[in-house]
Amino acid sequence: MSNVPDKEFLEFLVKSIVDHSDDVKVDRKVDEMGVLLSLRVNPQDMGQVVGRQGATAKAIRSLLRIVGIKNNARVNLKIEEPEGSTRGISHGE
Repeated sequence: MSNVPDKEFLEFLVKSIVDHSDDVKVDRKVDEMGVLLSLRVNPQDMGQVVGRQGATAKAIRSLLRIVGIKNNARVNLKIEEPEGSTRGISHGE
């Protein structure tokens, strides 16, 4: 693994909570706005990453902000919507 604490932390965290850890991909880009981490996961794992009402995603973003502060960087997270994701589709019951 590369020596990039924010990317390594995100990969570790997300792989720990999803069922398909081999499908977790993190891209890291740096520009004048700071660090942008783009996260891709298996479509079946989107619910676990986002959580109820986005609670898990908010928590991950908060933790990344702390890692960024510790390393003097502004870290943002973009969770990419995969093809075939069930997020946002209501299931009538």
